[in-house]
Order: sequence, then structure tokens, then C-alpha cells
Amino acid sequence: MATEYDLVILGGGTGGYVAAIRASQLGLKTAVVEKGKLGGTCLHAGCIPSKALLRSAEVFATAKRSEEFGVETTGVQLNFLKVQERKQKIIDQLHNGVKHLMKKGNIDVYEGTGRILGPSIFSPMPGTISVEFNNGEENEILIPQNVIIATGSRPRTLPGLDIDGENVLTSDEALQMEKLPKSIIIIGGGVIGIEWASMLHDFGVEVTVLEYADRILPTEDREISKEMERLMKKKGIHIVTNAKVLPETLKKGDSISISAEHNGEEKSFTAEKILVSVGRQANTEGIGLENTDIQVENGYIATNEVYQTKESHIYAIGDVIGGLQLAHVASHEGIVAVEHIAGKHPSPIDYTLVSKCVYSNPEIASVGLTEDEAKEKGYQVKVGKFSFRAIGKALVFGDSDGFVKLVADQTTDDLLGVHMIGPHVTDMISEAGLALVLDATPWEIGHTIHPHPTLSEAIGEAALAVDGKAIHS
Repeated sequence: MATEYDLVILGGGTGGYVAAIRASQLGLKTAVVEKGKLGGTCLHAGCIPSKALLRSAEVFATAKRSEEFGVETTGVQLNFLKVQERKQKIIDQLHNGVKHLMKKGNIDVYEGTGRILGPSIFSPMPGTISVEFNNGEENEILIPQNVIIATGSRPRTLPGLDIDGENVLTSDEALQMEKLPKSIIIIGGGVIGIEWASMLHDFGVEVTVLEYADRILPTEDREISKEMERLMKKKGIHIVTNAKVLPETLKKGDSISISAEHNGEEKSFTAEKILVSVGRQANTEGIGLENTDIQVENGYIATNEVYQTKESHIYAIGDVIGGLQLAHVASHEGIVAVEHIAGKHPSPIDYTLVSKCVYSNPEIASVGLTEDEAKEKGYQVKVGKFSFRAIGKALVFGDSDGFVKLVADQTTDDLLGVHMIGPHVTDMISEAGLALVLDATPWEIGHTIHPHPTLSEAIGEAALAVDGKAIHS
């Protein structure tokens, strides 16, 4: 049995299902092949569940200090099973929403594993899809004019450090925990590692972070990383940078221990569990790439600026191509790919204009160049910073740690980057993103009247501070 389509998408995660919706809008007969659940990693094992847990951790941490707000309690207890139940309800609601969108767009969904076949009786070019159904039904053949590979990624592991799902976990297993450990070692101080460190600490877990680089969050602006490390240490999180973990030293027993090289010495660390958070690797195996001329470079599928692979009718988007492995990036890559398929001549994505967020406590958000990156590119930079301690809404909110930092070109006054650490900055970064898209200057941002009292006043003040004109500093 064979069915013809204008487009078949391998993977129904954020990138895949958004691409399918856009294809449907453009009149393309479309199918999605998904071996797990629609929504993919972001919905079921990433963005949404982790943020649901982070929100519960934030509420628990706030409740424990409620007397600061004049709210006296007789004791606060955490019911982690209910935390997990709430997380699952959110996932289920959004999952049903995605399924509804597929039906609304008349998009066929195949629940199984899709594999690209080589040239055959169905097509002289590779791209025919064989679907192996999850329920064991006979394979079905899909004959598309175009294919988008959106198979995503999975947690990367350290060679020699086996994930057993009990003592040594990745984020996948950690999200399913029914009971919190008393202590944990997190290997990796990137975005995912820091979010988990923040969450677990707020839940009352003793946390140690081992980071190979010389600072946590090494892709963020250096001042932001430094401030986050200071605040996390102040809360009691143990952070060790320049730490090369030695997998062969892992020992299991009543507790679990592992050693790391640190400043020329070998140090041992002990906890109840270990969480490995050292990035993600692309899901390129078992999808039939060997039947095509598609190139894989450093573990990721190589594409051009509109996401065509070496096979011009086969595209790839999202985590499987590397770059910024973010859900909102995958979505926009999917839209660009579909619009190119439909002959719409879309503009390529400028990745320096993509906002990035860390949903820890405090939050981090950024867009554009860091100060170091700007200098490396030859810019003469000027910087404006403004602390949340001078923002009335932050004091009212009860969280005034952090600051907003703007980086601008000394010569042209163009905005180059915006970096924030503090309360709810992930909800504020879009103003900065729009400013970069519109090629705004700090002067224009500073002369935009920000309502009072709001946290967003920090952006206006930081913009004024670029030229030494901040009002409240």
C-alpha cells in the first residue's frame, strides 16, 4: 500500500508539527511520521515538563519565605507526587491541543518509525518513506515530493559513564522521578544543568555542579555567568568549574561517588544520584540516511540556509542539524523550509537575532552579541547596565537580584546585544529581540516610555546608561 504526499515530515516535535501546519496552510498535502508522541522532546521530555517543575519549585521556595511578605504559615510541605501530577496534566492538555491542530489542518499522522528508502520502483530519487507502525501493523509506503527530517535529539552521555536510570540519570529519567534525592551531582553547568540545579535546590536537594569549562553557562555574556555563579553559591549550591569528570572513578553503594580533575588535583564528590547534563546529540540513526547522499558533519545533518540537504528535495530542521537547539528555532526553521518548498522565497534566519532563555531562579535571557563576541568582531563597544535593586517592581516582587546589560557600537550607536539576569527576564527579552530586528539604538529604547512600576523599566534605564543618562543610578 502506498500513499502520495506533497510533503512528509519525519518527526512530530515542535519543529515538525509547526512545519506541518504551515504546509497545510499553503495547500500542501502533508503527513507526519512520529514514533513517540506528537510534541516531541519539548512537550514530553524537555521545555514544558521542566518548566512545570521549575514553577512548582519557585512556588515552594516562595512559600518558605512567605513571612517576608507578611503571610504567616504554620509550615510548608512539598508533595512531589502532586508536583509530577500537575506537570503531566499540563503535558496532556498541550498534547491534545497539538493533536487537534493536526486534525484541523487535515494532516495525516502515522504513529511509527519512518525510514528513507533509496531509488526504487516508487521514485527514481531517494525519499520514499517506509513506515514501521508502533502497533505492529504491516509497513506502509509513503511517496512524497519533498521530505523534512525533524527527528530531534536526545541527551548526550559521557563515554564510560553508563546511564542506569536509577543512580545515574539524564534529564529524561530525572523528569520521571517519583521521589526527590537528598543530594545530587550534576555533571555539566550549561543551560539544562543550571535549570536542574536551580530547581532541585529550591525543592530542598543538596546540589553540586561540576562544569568542565572555566565558568558555568559559557555561551552567555561573561558578566551574566559570573553573577549567576555568585547567586547560586550564595543560595548554597556547590559549583566547581574547570572540573574534568573521570567516569572510571564512579563507585556505587549506599551513595554514589565520582572524581574529577580540578586545578591539577583529583577530587572526589559523593551524592545520592548523578545527573548527566552535557548537551544533546542528534537522532540521525535508523532513518535511512545511508540510502541518500545527505552529508552528516560532526554528528549533525548538513544543510544550506533554507535547510536543504545534499538531496535538494530532502530538508532537515531543528536539533538534528545542530546550531541553536531551541524549540522556537526549530519552529522557524520548519517554516522557512516549507515556504521554500512552496516557492515563497523566505528570508534565511539570522541566528544572532534569536532570543535565548534560562528558566532558573533567577532567570537569564539574552539576544545578540555578548560583549566579548562584539569585541572579537572588531566593534568598539559601549555598555550600559542597570540593577534590579533600583526597580520598584522588583522590590515589590521580592526579588531584586540581577541586572540588565546593553552592548552597543560606539561608532554607529547600533544595538548589538542585550543580556539580562533577574526576575521574569524571560518574559521581557522579546522587547530587546524586536529592537535588534528593527536595528534600534539604545537612545530609541531609552526614549520609549516604559510603564511604572514594571520590571521592564530596567531595560529603559540600561539603555539610557549606555550614554551615562540613567535616571535612577
